[in-house]
Amino acid sequence: MSGDRRNDSAEGSTSRSATTSTGNHQHQQQAAPLSRYESQKRRDWNTFGQYLRNQAPPVSLSQCNFNHVLDFLRYLDQFGKTKVHLHSCAFFGQPEPPAPCTCPLRQAWGSLDALIGRLRAAYEEHGGSPETNPFGNGAIRVYLREIKECQAKARGIPYKKKKKKRNQIKATDETKASKQAA
Repeated sequence: MSGDRRNDSAEGSTSRSATTSTGNHQHQQQAAPLSRYESQKRRDWNTFGQYLRNQAPPVSLSQCNFNHVLDFLRYLDQFGKTKVHLHSCAFFGQPEPPAPCTCPLRQAWGSLDALIGRLRAAYEEHGGSPETNPFGNGAIRVYLREIKECQAKARGIPYKKKKKKRNQIKATDETKASKQAA
C-alpha cells in the first residue's frame, strides 16, 4: 500500500514507476508526451475557448462563427512581434529600414495561418463537423490573404510560393546522373 501512495504523488520518479504493478506501468506507457504540434494545438484551443468565455456575454462553441474567429485574430495582434509599417511611414516597403519607427507590432501572417490550421483541426477533433467549422470559412481565408499581402507590401518583399519538393528531387537526381555520366 505504501508503494501505491508514493506512485500517486506528483513527486514520483522513474525508479518508483519501475516498481509499479503491470497495469499501472502499461498506463504510464500509453500516456506518451504530446508532440510539439499537439501541445501547441491544445494550448491554442484552450486559449480560444478562454477568449470565447471572456466575451460579454460569453459565447459557447456551438454559437461560435467566423466573426468570432476574426475578432480573435484581431485581438491577438496586440501580442504580435512583427513590425508592420503603415502607408504613412517613411520606411513603408523597405525590407531593412535604417532606423526605428513607431509602426505597430502585429502577428505575422505565417503565425496566424498556422494557428488557424491547428484550430481547424482541433475543432474537428472536439466533435465539430467540417461543414460547420468556423476556422475553415472562406472569410478567414480572405482575411489571411489580405494580411499576407499587406505585410508583404509593408516589408517590400513579396511572398513567393515554395517549389514542390518533387521538382527539387528530380533536379538533384538529374545532376547526379550527369555527374556519373561525365
